[in-house]
Amino acid sequence: MSVRVTLVTAARCASRLAERFDDDRPLDQAGWYEVQLAAPALVPLGAAELRYCSPTARSRATADALGYATLAQPALSDCDMGRWRGRTLGEVAAVEPDAVDEWLADPRSAPHGGEPLLGFITRIGGWLDTRPADDGSSVLAVAEPAVVRAALVYALKAPPATYWNVDVRPLSTVVLTGRPGRWNLRLDTGG
Repeated sequence: MSVRVTLVTAARCASRLAERFDDDRPLDQAGWYEVQLAAPALVPLGAAELRYCSPTARSRATADALGYATLAQPALSDCDMGRWRGRTLGEVAAVEPDAVDEWLADPRSAPHGGEPLLGFITRIGGWLDTRPADDGSSVLAVAEPAVVRAALVYALKAPPATYWNVDVRPLSTVVLTGRPGRWNLRLDTGG
């Protein structure tokens, strides 16, 4: 028994330099425009039997704009960044450089008072492993870039530090196939 899980990264809500931790801002004008451009390729993914999204405003708006009827999943929430929520990495590094270094170096640390990276990856993996695995079933989830990165690290059983080396662009897609505890990354051809 296996399942196909397609992860669609939410459209952007700010430039990459203005991204904030655990940000829940809605799509900006550029994000809406990008959804319109990507829609021809992404709309067919809505045929999945089960459709979910992160509970963030931009994930829900991305799903709605693509015509997906999704169910918001709290388990697909972005990493809880505690007191760093709503601030940029640069802002935090300016006042807590040692805490940022600790957080980047140790996946078990949570100097911000929120969720450690390892806990975040495990939470997302737990969601992935509880998807119904009937042969041929398909799942779609619109999620924040951090959620997609965490899912990839979990599915590939990669070291947690790998999380920092995965670049997930807005409106990109990733397909995982398999069953709980055994996932494969599927790369489709463009044609």
